[in-house]
Amino acid sequence: MTEASGRIRVDKWLWHARFVKTRALAVKLCEAGIRIDGVRVEKHSATVRPGQILTFALGRHVRIIELIAIGERRGPAEEARSLYRDLAPPAPETAMPRDLPF
Repeated sequence: MTEASGRIRVDKWLWHARFVKTRALAVKLCEAGIRIDGVRVEKHSATVRPGQILTFALGRHVRIIELIAIGERRGPAEEARSLYRDLAPPAPETAMPRDLPF
């Protein structure tokens, strides 16, 4: 499944949306476990589409993101922000323990 079908690999989307600096870091984030619409997924090859909700730990925070668009490329930050809606912006109460790898 490709961008043409309205779906994209979750690791590629996380990279396009600038949540991680490299695809390799996106793969590690996925392998650590993310949730797509509440279902835990550990495969970086899982596909996502607009309208789905991603939940993942990033740094010391739990991020809850609604996908708005797929994105054609890894563009500037302003373009990346148009790909999603942040349902839970980072706040002290969502902080995770410091010893997590991401």
